[in-house]
Amino acid sequence: MLQAVDPGSPEAKDALEKLCQSYWYPLYSWVRRHGHSPDDACDLTQEFFARLLSRNSLRHADPERGRFRTFLQTAMMNFLATEWAKGMSQKRGGGQAPVSLDASEAEGRYIAEPAHTLTPAKLFEQQWAATVLELTIQSLRHEYATAGKADLFEALKNYIWGESTASYAEIAAAHAMSEGAVKVAAHRMRERYRELLRAEVARTVGTAEEAEDELRYMISVLSS
Repeated sequence: MLQAVDPGSPEAKDALEKLCQSYWYPLYSWVRRHGHSPDDACDLTQEFFARLLSRNSLRHADPERGRFRTFLQTAMMNFLATEWAKGMSQKRGGGQAPVSLDASEAEGRYIAEPAHTLTPAKLFEQQWAATVLELTIQSLRHEYATAGKADLFEALKNYIWGESTASYAEIAAAHAMSEGAVKVAAHRMRERYRELLRAEVARTVGTAEEAEDELRYMISVLSS
């Protein structure tokens, strides 16, 4: 995030795009939970990012002053209360979208969510946490695929969180490995997942201590 905030950084543009691409869905869902239609929610989310980036508003997202998720949540709340009330200057398709947002995919994910009575703020935090987990899994999957171990990843990924439907012995037989080697591979996968998860969380805070605090908070949100 610090790269994204620093306009002098050569990696700033890519960092901004990655942040927006990574965390657009929790904001889309936030807007939907505030009663806006799918089309308006798509417009609002795109417009929010367009204004956020064009005004370099991320410079206010100082990790030492608060979590990035809190900054985005507050910024979107203010945007909904003020900017949309004034009317958007451009409607859907009127300008270049700053983020590749698949409206049908977003709405499909939103409809598929189980019914609940969570407030929009609480739902945002849960979806933020779920997004962090999904980004971590994607990074891990990419690492294994790059190493030519995509099949092993698919076989062992359920062991990251707990037990798999396939036993170590079954996985060993399917991959021409010993059962002991499969256990070691599963242990290493869990360790690497935790490393990547901490790294993903650390992107949105200022220090290692804050990253640990954020990680504990994220786990508590998912457990509640």
